[in-house]
Amino acid sequence: MKRKLLIAGLVLAVISSCKMENPLLTESTAPFGALQFDKIRNEHYLPAFEQGIAEAKAEIDAIVANQEEPTFENTIEAMEYAGATLDRVAGIFYNLMEANTNDEMQQIAEQVSPMLTEYSMYVSLNNDLFQKVKAVYEKRNELGLDQDQMTLLEDNYKSFVRGGANLSDEDKALYSKWSEELSLTTLQFSKNVLAATNAYTLHITDEADLAGLPEYVKTMGAETAEEKGLEGWAYTLDYPSYGPFLKYSTNRDLRQQIWMAYNTRAIGGEFDNTEIVKKIVDLRIKIANILGYETYADYALEERMAKSKETVNGFIMQLLEPSLEFAKKDVADVYAYAKANGFTEPKLMPWDFSYWSERYQEAEYALNEEQLKPYFQLESCIDAVFSLANRLYGITFHELDNVPVYHEDVKVYEVKDADGSHLALFYADFFPRASKRGGAWMTEFRGQSIRNGVEYRPFISTVMNFTKPSGDAPSLITHSELTTFLHEFGHALHGILAQGRYGSLTGTGVSRDFVELPSQIMENWAYEPEYLNSFAKHYQTGEPIPAELIEKIVAAKNYLAGYGQVRQLHFAYLDMAWHTLKEVPAVGTVEFEQATLAPYSIMPSADGAAFSTSFSHIFSGGYSAGYYSYKWAEVLEADAFSLFKEKGIFNTEVATSFRKNILEKGGAEDEAVIYRNFRGHDPEPQALMEKLGLVK
Repeated sequence: MKRKLLIAGLVLAVISSCKMENPLLTESTAPFGALQFDKIRNEHYLPAFEQGIAEAKAEIDAIVANQEEPTFENTIEAMEYAGATLDRVAGIFYNLMEANTNDEMQQIAEQVSPMLTEYSMYVSLNNDLFQKVKAVYEKRNELGLDQDQMTLLEDNYKSFVRGGANLSDEDKALYSKWSEELSLTTLQFSKNVLAATNAYTLHITDEADLAGLPEYVKTMGAETAEEKGLEGWAYTLDYPSYGPFLKYSTNRDLRQQIWMAYNTRAIGGEFDNTEIVKKIVDLRIKIANILGYETYADYALEERMAKSKETVNGFIMQLLEPSLEFAKKDVADVYAYAKANGFTEPKLMPWDFSYWSERYQEAEYALNEEQLKPYFQLESCIDAVFSLANRLYGITFHELDNVPVYHEDVKVYEVKDADGSHLALFYADFFPRASKRGGAWMTEFRGQSIRNGVEYRPFISTVMNFTKPSGDAPSLITHSELTTFLHEFGHALHGILAQGRYGSLTGTGVSRDFVELPSQIMENWAYEPEYLNSFAKHYQTGEPIPAELIEKIVAAKNYLAGYGQVRQLHFAYLDMAWHTLKEVPAVGTVEFEQATLAPYSIMPSADGAAFSTSFSHIFSGGYSAGYYSYKWAEVLEADAFSLFKEKGIFNTEVATSFRKNILEKGGAEDEAVIYRNFRGHDPEPQALMEKLGLVK
């Protein structure tokens, strides 16, 4: 009765909401059916979610009520197509929550979270629906299904089982309760990280405290201060502000202040995540246990390439142990250089490392990011990244001015294939703002799919936080930011080039530990002289980047490779430590992290500092028990790119194979098979160690 009343309430809300024009629910009049960002307002979201959920439930009810024998078409395909409105609304809302949020949207998210969890339970705990899926699954080998159809069927069946379909009614109620709690708690974690990041400002009023900072960093600080209504200069915990300050400031006390602020985000105070981390871990353990798994990692990894926690932990140690001595040598070399150049402290602390490693790189390779930035004007880099996609895959990008955007900084491009046919819309959002979380990512507002014989091409987005143009100076990005751009663009290509019938299996709809292959392989071109020579020119003089600078970039490619590898493996190891727990630790979050990482630490720890409380990837993103996948994918890409190196970095035969076997394929087949179809063999971790120069 309660469920019927809820549905009735939703339907009444839908009828009411339909009286007003809601751009989330009406057919778009924009070119290519693009999203109507110019019309969407906060008040549209809740009614749209309500209608989307009501429609989705009605579609699920229709599948259940169908009296015909369950078939792949009337059950599995019907489920794939159910909830299209809800998917569209959620895709817009949650993407903008990351890229252009506001307080009201965060309040809406809290209202919507239990509604979505209830709908998820409505499907996953629907026994009548599960019995239909099970009936199709049990005769799967008699149905003559194509590979993608078989994968879709198996994924649906496993999803039900992993979602509690085989639980008792009592346990289903518990599972539903814990899932809703987890959804709200991870949302609170994310809100706290953003709020804690935005709450801090390093305010400088004495110009002497700017010593060492390049002019662009000073200008950025002055503009930030002006935006905040402050005198002097201001630096925030957004990486384009925080990173350069740590790298260049000669004021050790200020470096320590901003480093500690960054690394104690959401530890204590108004936006405390220390207990929230433990609550998330506890809820995940309970959910895993009730579903029959010993730990959350066992549950999460079952659907990934690695399959088990034993495989992941073995993989991490296979890379971590031989990398440690190289990492320790990296730190020792930087410390020795610092001591030789006036550093008198007994230890090199974390807030010293960025500064002194940058100085050491300048001395060792006569190279620094400031030397390189004039050759990497953002507009030139955009053209270069698009040109690389053209050389490899024949596709072209055409900027549009008639497609609505969600912020004035966003650019939109139509992507066309070599034959001129439409492939996708590509949204690019490059600059930081208070309404955007830090970092860089790719997402999609609509994935590729085919429905009722009509193909829907994707709307793909990449979001960055590059330095914004200031005064008369254009946006100049660092070489490492170019590498980030190529990384996220690789994800974008995975979405842009997607081919397939079922949206859940196309584009980036692959295992978490496979999804980084298309992105990380793109980073390699940032170190190829032939590619850099094609576009890197001084933004003022137009002079091409000197050959000696490119040689230094290549020579410095593996600078601190041991340190960087161990740092990433620390994150992966910490992730697995949290998610292989059988019960919540009695010690505090900070203490647990420091004790976990102590055996593999390569630098002194700072009292009270920890990463877990702001580790959004694993506590509010999709990388729980999955952070290792970055290194896993690095092994894949190191092995894959070796074929480009062998045949030529612009070799169209290799690129075509990579497009057909990897980028277009999505998750329609087991990823291990997909990779072998491209490369001809399984990858080996040694390929990465050799690429990084971490071999004796």
